[in-house]
Amino acid sequence: MKDPTLEPKIELAPDESAFWERRLIERLVIESQQERRRARRWGILFKLLGAIYLLALLWLLFPAEWTEKVRKSGEHTALVDIDGIIAPEMEASADKVSGGLRDAFEDPNTKGVILRINSPGGSPVQAGQINDEIRRLKKKYPKIPVYAVVTDICASGGYYVAVAADQIYADKASIVGSIGVLMNGFGFEETLDKLGVERRLLTAGVHKGILDPFSPFPEEARRYVQGVLDGLHQQFIQVVREGRGERLKGGGEVFSGLFWSGQEGVELGLVDGLGSAGYVARELIGAEEVVDFTRKQDIWARLAEHIGTGTAAALARLTGLGSAPLMR
Repeated sequence: MKDPTLEPKIELAPDESAFWERRLIERLVIESQQERRRARRWGILFKLLGAIYLLALLWLLFPAEWTEKVRKSGEHTALVDIDGIIAPEMEASADKVSGGLRDAFEDPNTKGVILRINSPGGSPVQAGQINDEIRRLKKKYPKIPVYAVVTDICASGGYYVAVAADQIYADKASIVGSIGVLMNGFGFEETLDKLGVERRLLTAGVHKGILDPFSPFPEEARRYVQGVLDGLHQQFIQVVREGRGERLKGGGEVFSGLFWSGQEGVELGLVDGLGSAGYVARELIGAEEVVDFTRKQDIWARLAEHIGTGTAAALARLTGLGSAPLMR
């Protein structure tokens, strides 16, 4: 039997035993670096393709806005739209309209401003804020005229805004006027009685539930609410008188809440003449080129309306431009 201690041992030299380990580590490091480079290149490629796709999509969806940005170099007529109900968080909110007006007046190439209105009215507070901003800007930029141009309708709060302009133009078939204040609701107290339902309303303050539709509406409450509406109506009348002055030709019916066609509005002094935004820009302001300064909805929110929130958010992340505005 051989003694294992007597058998020769074969050992690798220290540098030879470590050689293959170093090569393995070097290979792993090199392959890791190459993989990161490949991933980075693919990431850049996908972001580039996503950006190209997004730009093409935006060009198709909002071509007018892109061209307006390019055209805002020469003397022009500035346009700001009031479209829809005048209320907070709406396209025709005081913040958006006033912001567009400021942009329009501050542009050094603006020769005149057109406020194009298509609105049935809305919040008296929002309309009043826009009216005040128009007056402020007119005082700050006295050489820039302001025209209100009515398309389909300019009623109630819409007309409240329009009277701040230097002149008002409309189509002969436009609807103008409705100078009044409205508060409406329903009364269901008798319905509850018929159904055998008991209304339990707890308030701290005798009149806190004055407009509750399931409670009676006593004459005292009616008179109080009517007084509030009458006060707001007088504010409206005062603003119209200040804006239109001696141009008003009608009597008390002008402030009764009635509305008229654009043609009748001229006869009553509610409107100065008949014409479109193009007519006013060309014939009155003398700058036929019109540049739109209307503050638009956030671009990602608008994109979401067309292609869906999920897709818009994915595009935002892909292009690295962020998607937070979609999460409002």
